[in-house]
Amino acid sequence: MRSIWKGAISFGLVTIPVKLYSATEQRDVAFHQVHREDGGRIKYKRVCTIDGEEVPYSDIAKGYELPGGEIVVLTDEDFADLPLSSSRRIDVLQFVERDEVDPIYFAKSYYLEPEGQGAKPYVLLRDALEESGQVAIVKVALRQRESLATLRVRAGVFVLETMLWPDEVRAPGFPFLEEDIEVRKQELTMATSLIESMEGEFDPAEYKDAYREALQQVIDAKVEGREVTRPAEEAAEEPAADLLSALRASVEAAKKSRGTSGKSTSRKTTRTKAAPKSSEKKEPPKPRTRKSA
Repeated sequence: MRSIWKGAISFGLVTIPVKLYSATEQRDVAFHQVHREDGGRIKYKRVCTIDGEEVPYSDIAKGYELPGGEIVVLTDEDFADLPLSSSRRIDVLQFVERDEVDPIYFAKSYYLEPEGQGAKPYVLLRDALEESGQVAIVKVALRQRESLATLRVRAGVFVLETMLWPDEVRAPGFPFLEEDIEVRKQELTMATSLIESMEGEFDPAEYKDAYREALQQVIDAKVEGREVTRPAEEAAEEPAADLLSALRASVEAAKKSRGTSGKSTSRKTTRTKAAPKSSEKKEPPKPRTRKSA
């Protein structure tokens, strides 16, 4: 891996020099736009819409469009004067329980490696954080953008997960949240049974990107000059007459599937939850449900 940023974790009066690496990568099959007839690559020119002239990259600036269509041009000097107090620093702001941070805020994950003499304070903070069971809320500036982030431990390494700001998360203002939807007791019981019948430990290695694998097979076949065969489509099942019947059928199918794969459905994981904390944060509205016998 190649580091993409160097800085330091600022923890009280302790400074830990670190390198930052992307923790994830997309494995999509990459394509180029080409001319259908001869396969030639398609290129684009940067052309000004006013004078029609091609513009060199050195003459390109950033422009902010106003509601009336006018453009405000910003130069490198304008950006240089902006305050980024956390530039080249990962400032630890506070420590919170893991469950207090809603995953919807997470944007991108990075690994942090200690640099130089930072190994000992890095390991010290890592062990203390892991023992506490908490995560650190930090502020960091990456690529001229300041972000909140969390600092947690994974496989012995600090993981920095940048976060969206609160005003970047949309509120779920859907009409059904205000409706009085009736949920029958039998339906709720059967839905709970379906969840229990599909319980298990999460192992990401059990899952695969079937579309990407099929696409790669098409490409390989093209390269080798072979015929591309399309797999037979599975017959569609008839829809159930009502919700309760669909739930019953789903439970039976889940039990049958688990039985043939040799996995037990009787095992349940015991989860220990910390005592709830009082909070003034407003939660998004939940659907109102009404149970009937």
